[in-house]
Amino acid sequence: MNKVYLSLGTNMGEREQNLQLAVQLLKEKPHVTVKTISSIYETAPVGYVDQPAFLNIALEIETSHPAMDMLKICQSVENELGRVREIRWGPRIIDLDILLYNNDNIETEQLIVPHPRMFERAFVLVPLLEMANGFQTPQVERAKSSLESMDLAGEGITKWKTLNSVEEFLREE
Repeated sequence: MNKVYLSLGTNMGEREQNLQLAVQLLKEKPHVTVKTISSIYETAPVGYVDQPAFLNIALEIETSHPAMDMLKICQSVENELGRVREIRWGPRIIDLDILLYNNDNIETEQLIVPHPRMFERAFVLVPLLEMANGFQTPQVERAKSSLESMDLAGEGITKWKTLNSVEEFLREE
């Protein structure tokens, strides 16, 4: 089984519901098991800042799918929820990114793992490290080190809701 960590974010419409729908769609995919979910964090936009705040979570997934198939699954969930790419780093109904895939380093035209900007973004690292504390890899250690060097007060990230389990999160609908 492959251990995959994903980052999910949304800042359009019913943000929490968008996250719930994305998690539910992932759970329904064959050979994908959503194991753990982080708390929900509200974060200020990065890059293109003239947009609403985001809600972000991280997920731990176990799957028999290879990395490129997981990318296609993530993109299919985005498409099912109506993701449109108009402005780089702009508003979005949902965004799914593969952060880590086992301890692999992957670099293709379509996919780079670890995610190329994850070590620069508190909105990715905080939920990931909340959830991945038992996963010891050089990539996770680098994430911890990156987060320790950040000024979290200036990063615009706050815990929005504590989540205890995937099942509890999906029952809230």
